[in-house]
Amino acid sequence: MFSRLETVLTLGLLAAVPAQAADVPIPMSPEQVEAEADGWTFAVSPYFWAAGLSGDIAQFGLPATIHIDADFGDIFNNLDFAAMAIGEARYDRFSIFGDVMYTKLTVGSGTPRGIVADSVDVTSETFAGLVGAGYSLFKDDRSYFDVVAGARVWSVNTEISVNGGLLDGADVSDGETWVDGLAGIRARYAFTDAIYVTGWGLVGAGQADLDWDVAAALGYKFNDTFSAVAGYRALGVDYSKDGFVFDAVQQGPIMGLVVHF
Repeated sequence: MFSRLETVLTLGLLAAVPAQAADVPIPMSPEQVEAEADGWTFAVSPYFWAAGLSGDIAQFGLPATIHIDADFGDIFNNLDFAAMAIGEARYDRFSIFGDVMYTKLTVGSGTPRGIVADSVDVTSETFAGLVGAGYSLFKDDRSYFDVVAGARVWSVNTEISVNGGLLDGADVSDGETWVDGLAGIRARYAFTDAIYVTGWGLVGAGQADLDWDVAAALGYKFNDTFSAVAGYRALGVDYSKDGFVFDAVQQGPIMGLVVHF
């Protein structure tokens, strides 16, 4: 149908998700207006993460893991759809937050002779969702330092579809879903009323052997409703089960728009 090299490259590109595309924030902590002493504040942040992928993967019963090193350009060229956003609610020192990332990638390849098949399409869909809560160990008008804990759900699925030829209509898929617990910190410090820095770090495990997420960003507050952040984020996960392997690190620049209300 198509060469082993094409298969390796295709699976490598399609494994790049999350996706974490991720993950960016993820920023996992959208910056927001400081809470009133007796009220809640909320923030929603759609974001864009220009992440590349490096690591080892294995799917479809391949006898060995495959090393992948794909930059964001490789991934973007095969991107069908991506949606990433986070939300947070804060009350005094307490916070709850959620983050969702979804990406869909498709790679199409024609076959050399067109007898067994005319072409093969490989589609990968990845979802990563994080939910958690935090408590501020330190908090004033310009800064906070939170401890946080939560759980992240990963779901990765790859489908190969054959078009034309003797195998026309053949379809095979492989995927896994797993959950990891994470804990860590996040912090913010405002240099002025408009300019601030923020960062976070999470590490944990569960069904994966290791799951981690770190980032640092510079933010600018336009007014009480809108802020923007830009920085760098890295996320890694090491999961394997019954021949399915996803041991990868995604990293790259992040940009986000934060809406406070």
